Order: sequence, then C-alpha cells, then structure tokens
Amino acid sequence: MIAIGSDHAGFEYKERLKKLLDEIGKPYQDFGTTSPDSVDYPDIAHVVSKAVASGKCLQGILICGTGIGMSIVANKHKGIRAAACESPACAKLSREHNDANILCFGARITSWETATEIVKTFLSTPFSGGERHMCRIEKIHSLTDL
Repeated sequence: MIAIGSDHAGFEYKERLKKLLDEIGKPYQDFGTTSPDSVDYPDIAHVVSKAVASGKCLQGILICGTGIGMSIVANKHKGIRAAACESPACAKLSREHNDANILCFGARITSWETATEIVKTFLSTPFSGGERHMCRIEKIHSLTDL
C-alpha cells in the first residue's frame, strides 16, 4: 500500500497520481487534501509519514509546490527517509542508495510527464543493499539526538 498526500499546490497532480497508480496496479490510500483549497502542508506530510513509519503503508508519495516542505516535515519522523526528487535519476538513486521510503516532488516545478517518470522509477527501483549503504542508513537514524 502506498500512502499519498498533497497540499493545495499538489492537489491536481495527486488526482492524476491516483489514476497513474490504478493504471500500474499499485494500491494506495489517499490522505488528502480533498480540494484545491489552501491547507497547511505539514498536516498532510505528518499523516502520510505516520502511515509509512508505522508500517501501515510500505511507501509514500507527497506533492506540494516544490517537494521541499513535504520532505522536511516527513524527515522529522523516525524511520522515514523522504527524498525530494526533480528527475527520474534522483528517484532511482534515492531508492538504490538511501532506501528512500517517501517520494516528494513539486507540482509547480515538475511537468506531469516528468513526474510520471519519477513516480514509476521510484516505485520500480529496489534498494541495492550492501554493507556500504546499510551502514550509512543506520547512521541516519542513530544520530537523532544531535
């Protein structure tokens, strides 16, 4: 299950994303927003991040104007590795090297065609594993008291 959410800036893309996920056979749960009316992006990012961190959902996708705000909020949650991606290459590397579990991108800076490729790449790329990458990922979550 993929947790999805957006603020008002990403609402149209989120609605398109649902159709894309249906087409590629990926189940999802929509955590909002439900209209293009203004909302606070942290509210959406928190609920999606909690769903992924708890294991209720395997991965998440968050959409706002740039993807930056959503990624900042998501990364406050223990166990979350959110990546703001502007290209399929970034999405691929975020999965292979960082085992990113939440994809963030911006509807105001990313064309829908590019967003489609970013999403497909993120969802189809496995974590490459290996001691080198695992050691780094473990350090992300072990240094939370800085």
